[in-house]
Formats: sequence, structure tokens, C-alpha cells
Amino acid sequence: MEQSVESLVRLLESYRGRDKVIRTVCYGSQLIGGFLSRKAEADVASHRLGKSLLLFSAQLSQCRTVLRLFDDLSMLAYSHGYGLGAGEEDAGVRWISVLTNVADQLYYPCEHIAWAADAELIRVESGKWWLFSTVLWGTSLLLGIFRSLRVLLLLKKKLKRCGGDTVGHSRSWLRRQMQGEVLSIFSSMADLSNAIHWMPPGFLWAGRFPNWLVGLMGTVSSLIGLIQMNACDSDQSDSMYSSPHSEA
Repeated sequence: MEQSVESLVRLLESYRGRDKVIRTVCYGSQLIGGFLSRKAEADVASHRLGKSLLLFSAQLSQCRTVLRLFDDLSMLAYSHGYGLGAGEEDAGVRWISVLTNVADQLYYPCEHIAWAADAELIRVESGKWWLFSTVLWGTSLLLGIFRSLRVLLLLKKKLKRCGGDTVGHSRSWLRRQMQGEVLSIFSSMADLSNAIHWMPPGFLWAGRFPNWLVGLMGTVSSLIGLIQMNACDSDQSDSMYSSPHSEA
């Protein structure tokens, strides 16, 4: 019990960890609130609790939007460090990653302008800027799926070339990498389904998801993100950059 509490404290002390926890609680509240608010009006207590959870989820979403006001420089540093991906072995992975970084970098200012417009800090129409940010987020997610599929293909080829007991550790490492990419695909697909839901009506299933389904997709993606972060924390130091793959 004490170890679990200490792990949670360490998670909340990091920017990246705190954002993932807030995101999980946000979508979890929307999932439960969406279910409860659908109950008949006769069940006043459950309906009221559902509405309260939906309002709580909206506040947490606003909290994350405000915190992302300070992510531009972190994203710029990440993009600058990656550059044109000279360290990548595969050209396909390299250029997909570069395009993803471009979409991610443009996402932040678009969202900032939309937020500032809603807060009446600037006089512009917020709707089109929210649309731009959603399109960029969806583009980033789609590119991320393509990248993971490409990486999976390359890892499978490496795995086939491995053989014998002398490379047992390498085979184990390759399998873990493949599992991570599969989780990334599922996470991005869940988020992409929500991104399409927030597009203008008439585009695929835009606007058709009930609150509980949006919450379910977001919760699945958030839990996968927590699992992946826990798996790689021993190899990576805490980063101040929060990718739009986990936004909205």
C-alpha cells in the first residue's frame, strides 16, 4: 500500500505524469457521468451525479488546455532535437516523424488562439481555430499510426533474422518494442475516433458519439498512456513535453 502511494506521488510530481493522471480522471468522469446522465429523469440522484461528473470532466479539460499554454517551447526543443531524423535507419519512419512534429508544433498555437478567443482575450472567431487544432491533432494521430505500423514491419523483419540462444535478450527486447507499438496504435485509434467526433457535422461520424463513448475512448487511450509511461520510465528521464497524441 505504501509503495503504491509513493508511486502515485512520484507520478503526480512530474508534469507528464500529472497530465496523464488528470486526463485519465477527466475521461473516466465523462464515461461514468455519461452513463448516469442517460438514466430516466425519475432517478434524480443518479442523473444529478452524472451531470456533476460531466461538469467536473469539462473543468479538468479546461485545466489541461491552460497548462498546454506553456508547451510550445518544449515541443520546439523536441522538434529541433529531432531535426530531419538523421538518426533514423528507415527513411519512411524519418519523414513520417518529421511531418508528425510539424503537425504537433502547429497544433499548440491554434489551440492557444481558440482558447484566448473563448476567454474573450482576443476578438477572433474561436470555432475555426478549434477546427484547425482538431484537424492537426487528427493528422498527428493518423501519422502516428502509420509510423507505428512501419516500425512494426521493421521489427518483425529484425525478429525473423534473430535466432539461437545467443540472441535471446535481443528477441525479448524486440517483442517488447512490438508490444509497445501495438499499444500505441490502439491508443491513437481511440483518440482518432474522438477527433473525428469533434469535426464538423457530416464528416464520417462527427457529432454522433454520446458522452459515455467519448469517455470510453479517452479512458482507454489514457490507461494505455499510463502503462507505456510506467514501462519506459526506467529508461527515460521526465520530459516536460506533452504530445498532442494525448490531447483533447
